[in-house]
Amino acid sequence: MLKFVILLSAVACALGGTIPEGLLPQLDGRIVGGTATTISSFPWQISLQRSGSHSCGGSIYTDRVIVTAAHCLQSVSASSLQIRAGSSYWSSGGVTVKVSSFKNHEGYNPNTMVNDIAVIRLSSSLGFSSTIKSISLASSNPANGAAASVSGWGTQSSGSSSIPSQLQYVNVNIVSQSKCASSAYGYGSEIRNTMICAAASGKDACQGDSGGPLVSGGVLVGVVSWGYGCAYSNYPGVYASVADLRSWVINNA
Repeated sequence: MLKFVILLSAVACALGGTIPEGLLPQLDGRIVGGTATTISSFPWQISLQRSGSHSCGGSIYTDRVIVTAAHCLQSVSASSLQIRAGSSYWSSGGVTVKVSSFKNHEGYNPNTMVNDIAVIRLSSSLGFSSTIKSISLASSNPANGAAASVSGWGTQSSGSSSIPSQLQYVNVNIVSQSKCASSAYGYGSEIRNTMICAAASGKDACQGDSGGPLVSGGVLVGVVSWGYGCAYSNYPGVYASVADLRSWVINNA
């Protein structure tokens, strides 16, 4: 997907910065301009792994349920998935638990990225501790400009094929749905009512690790979903809005 993002960046430059209809750029997520951290600061963070390799992030909702992005679970079977929780390192430490099943939002659309949320059920319960904790779902969206943070193990620079071993995070500010869809930014009508945005001056516009947590006020407000290019100040990172999708998560968890 990373190459797809870069290709679209070139296309957009040729088209004066507009995104061709139907070519929504997707991303596997990355923390650019972030700082190494420990899992005790983000104990709800997990690494979602395919065949033992990190593929996406996720958030602990209950001791048996993980919230992640629907686009992380395309063309994959539950038997090939596991999560690692309670470790600052995606490849070691903490605990690993197999995935027993998962469910994508029925309204997820890979072309528009609307309803990009999913729940994962684990084969056994997580034991909560100082490094493994659940996080509550936001019941309302934060105000425009509110402080937030996003964490993950995504690549640290555009075009990189390697990921950091240690968890990274970056502080961002919420860009409200209406603001993100306004002429102040470049997305326009591509921002739908199940999305929220976040950005930070001088940092990558698409922070985070797909499926991973955007946290503000101590609650989960977003799930890393998609973005246009990297370090484009006119294109904030776009997240599935947890407040708008909260009832679906509760009903399907």
